[in-house]
Formats: sequence, structure tokens, C-alpha cells
Amino acid sequence: MSLKIVVLAKQVPDTRNVGKDAMKADGTVNRAALPAIFNPEDLNALEQALRLKDEHPGSTVTILTMGPGRAADIIREGLFRGADNGYLLTDRAFAGADTLATSYALATAIKKIGDVDVIIGGRQAIDGDTAQVGPQVAEKLGMTQITYAEEILKIEDGQITVKRHIDGGVETVVGPLPLVITVTGSADPCRPRNAKLVQKYKHAKTVTEKQAGDLDYTDMYDTREYLNLAEWSVADVNGDLAQCGLSGSPTKVKAIQNIVFQAKESKTLTGSDRDVEDLIVELLANHTIG
Repeated sequence: MSLKIVVLAKQVPDTRNVGKDAMKADGTVNRAALPAIFNPEDLNALEQALRLKDEHPGSTVTILTMGPGRAADIIREGLFRGADNGYLLTDRAFAGADTLATSYALATAIKKIGDVDVIIGGRQAIDGDTAQVGPQVAEKLGMTQITYAEEILKIEDGQITVKRHIDGGVETVVGPLPLVITVTGSADPCRPRNAKLVQKYKHAKTVTEKQAGDLDYTDMYDTREYLNLAEWSVADVNGDLAQCGLSGSPTKVKAIQNIVFQAKESKTLTGSDRDVEDLIVELLANHTIG
């Protein structure tokens, strides 16, 4: 059976380089001050989607991302690795979205895409670490969800079998299509860019990108439809402005800090019960635990 697969992907600031300008006065991330990368676990999710495409001829993989204009890079990265198309949700009204507003926007876009069999995303994004967006999308769409997936084992007879990571081990679960899956970083890494696909899609751009820059190959966009990346606003997905961006976000970031742990002293312990008990008492006393 052929499958219609949507991969939820996010362009995130590289949190390894958090500085004093990483946060705006309104409590949102200053993305312009940080290098932008493809969210790592979303790459793991993309690999699972591409494997399904390989196993089920006729299947398609669509990248869905929300962000500013430069987030189109995420779609191109997906195309370079084997995805078929993509949609960029970009609108000032989407800005400042928390997980609730983000999942609402993504769910409305998925409804517009229509007839999706499998929605796959990373477990969480490194700029928030909430692991909430995937499950919230599933709830808004009324779909079954499987979280913390490590490998999609098979799809047959309208059922999907998934190996998922749990505390202390793994378990194999079966769920009905359509459904939402979130993938952990322990899943197989994404395949590298394909040279032929890079050549094919390197000039793919959104309308905003084409309007903003000088184009050397303007005629290509009329003859090669696959180079025109779709760009959707709130109105395009029939979204409710009150549920988008800051308006639809009940949570706000208070502060962002780069914390570096430095070992100033060390203590050598034996395996005796007395040493272990003394350590626990010390950790309780300085509120490290408890």
C-alpha cells in the first residue's frame, strides 16, 4: 500500500551557542542571534519516513515546518535527502508560539493537506525540550499516537508496528492508521544528502525568497513546478488568529541561560554503606536532592 506521510520538522537555534542576546524582551527566543540547524530528532523522524517510502512504492513524504522565511532551509534539507515536497507555515501571526499554539497551527495545516496516513516528528526540539507538540497534534486531530519510537517495524492491513523506548527497556506496540509517531534520538540517524537531489532542488524557493533576492534562473520556476516551495499563512490554513502565536500561547519564557558546570572539588568514596549514607545526608543538606 502507498502511504501519505507528513514529517513535522523544525528549524531550531543551536543551543550549544547560547549567549546574552539569545532572548528578546518579550520572552521569546532571538533566533537571529543564534545559528539555525535542523532539529536533531526530527532528522531521526525523517529517516523513518524515508524508510517507509522505500518499503511502500508510490508513497510520498511531505515536510511541514513553521517558522520565519529562512526556515525554508528545512524543507530543502528534506528534499535533498529524499522527501517529495514541503510546506512552510510562515506569518507574523505565528510568531512567539508556545507548544499549544504550535500544535494548533500544525494541525490546521495537516487538515489542509488532507488524507494523511502517518505523521512523524521528533520527540522534542532542543530549544524547548517539552516533548509536547507531537502528542498535542495527535489530540487536535483525534488520532492515535505512539511516542518515544525507535523503529517502525512494518505497516500492513491498516496497522503499524513500532518499537519504542521505555524506561528499562523497549516494547513493541501496534496501532491503527492514521496516527502520529514521535521518534527519539536513539533511532537510526538520517541518511546523508543525495547528490542528484541536491542538484535538482538547490534552487527551490518560496515566494518570499524569490521576491527578496536576485534570481539568475527566473524561467525555471515557470517550467519546473517542483522548485516552487509552498508558503502558507494563517489565512491559508483557515486558522483562528486567537489561537496562533503569542495570542494563543498561555506559557511564556521567563529567562534563557547558558549554565556551565565546573568541578571545583572532588571526593573519593568507597563502596561502604557508611560512605553512601554520608553522601546522601550531605546531598540532602545542600538541597542537591530532595
